[in-house]
Amino acid sequence: MSIFSGDSRTTWVQAFISGIPYAAHSGMQVVDMGKGHASLLLPARDTWTGDTTRNLIHPGCLSVLADTACGVAVGCALDEMEPFATLDLRMDYLRPPVANINTICRAECHRLSRSVAFVRGELFQLGQAEPVATVNATFMRATANTRRKDLKSAPTPSEAAANLIAPTSVESSHFITSVAADTPEVPALAGGRSPYVEFLNIHKQAQIDAGPVFRLPFKSELIGNPMLPAIHGGVLAGFGETAMLLHLIDTNPGIGVPRSVDFAIAYMRSAKPVDTFAQCSTIRQGNRVALAQVSIWQDDPQRPVANARGHFLMPREEE
Repeated sequence: MSIFSGDSRTTWVQAFISGIPYAAHSGMQVVDMGKGHASLLLPARDTWTGDTTRNLIHPGCLSVLADTACGVAVGCALDEMEPFATLDLRMDYLRPPVANINTICRAECHRLSRSVAFVRGELFQLGQAEPVATVNATFMRATANTRRKDLKSAPTPSEAAANLIAPTSVESSHFITSVAADTPEVPALAGGRSPYVEFLNIHKQAQIDAGPVFRLPFKSELIGNPMLPAIHGGVLAGFGETAMLLHLIDTNPGIGVPRSVDFAIAYMRSAKPVDTFAQCSTIRQGNRVALAQVSIWQDDPQRPVANARGHFLMPREEE
């Protein structure tokens, strides 16, 4: 994350938000702050809609807002500014978030150890007394913040597919084993069904081996750390959650869009400003709830940038 040491806390927060391309692009605003806590507002936009049929915000938008607000809370808790990065993030969705309504995340850094910061928060929509979601996150303190030297030109979809190799760990053994270099791909959803998925421009490769691979094309407004640079951790969370939703739709033909119950992501390393890939599996599926997991990588599926799991409420037939 971009750190502006030496500034006052208020000046630092404003510089922090304006310095994050994704936060600036989405219009996030600081509405309250103090020692160890901060509140951020995400202005309503049609773009954030995840389900036009039910008029709901995409849960990935809440994850990006929560990750950003939690990061600001950590910065507000520090006496001296230093670089830090998200280790993991958990979202619990308490009720469906309505589209085209402003959303606020109130985050508090409740424990600051020598190496790790612990943050919790709640997300509200204007006009509602009860939160729509809660967040718990941990951040590693004093991380590297020098410009990365591992950047190469972004691979094309066919180049990335040609480089994929079989994972060897037990945890990831159900994921992809091979992909032909000429694997075709299509937009992940039909136009108009989910504006946020269209904003991310997620594409799906043809059904292969254990299931389709989803691709998140890189664009500059997805950057969360302009110093490294690196893709916003909240964007990775939104991509991973989207991939799991699309996977469940793919493996349950004819159903509506599942609804997120909870979501947890662990970050392995910072994501370079290149195309990002994801593949999912269903761990367990009952009549009403499914548990899915996703591996997110860039140039090698054996070196994921993040792994995530989530519970999803499956639509009833009449829904």
